[in-house]
Amino acid sequence: MQPTKKEKLYIITGASCIGKSTACERLFINETDYIVMEGDLLWSDQYNTPEDNYRAYRELWMRVCSNISQIGMPVVLCGCATPEQFEMCEGRTYFSEIIYIAIVAEERELLSRMKLGRGVIDEKWIESSVQFNEWLKDNATKTTPTIQLVDNTHMSPDETAKQIDAIIRQNMM
Repeated sequence: MQPTKKEKLYIITGASCIGKSTACERLFINETDYIVMEGDLLWSDQYNTPEDNYRAYRELWMRVCSNISQIGMPVVLCGCATPEQFEMCEGRTYFSEIIYIAIVAEERELLSRMKLGRGVIDEKWIESSVQFNEWLKDNATKTTPTIQLVDNTHMSPDETAKQIDAIIRQNMM
């Protein structure tokens, strides 16, 4: 089927353990004006390979989100990503606009969430998460399109979700 409606797509991104899934779960439970999807839902080991297969994963999500949005509601997709990973996809044409929202935090807070909150001990994973968190903060205004940041260092999950919801609603108009 060829999609006929072009809705906006919202991408919620951020480093591992930053609070993406928790915030998106809050949005999922409370929202009726958009559809919230967890990006890990379609993940499989076949995507743990070079960029070609990772692109296939993004293309798959673009098709899924496009088909869901045919009901006339935008989709909010939650997962680690950068704009270039979606903007280069053929499926980009299915959407009127993609709005990128990144959850970030101060490094010490992210480290606390990873080590104390989630018990992460893999130093490569920790380093990668910290680097991505810093990359988002340093490059949010340099990407095309830009990324809107939500710094949840001192926010509860509910406050984080409310701020994301406000950004989504502001862009729905």
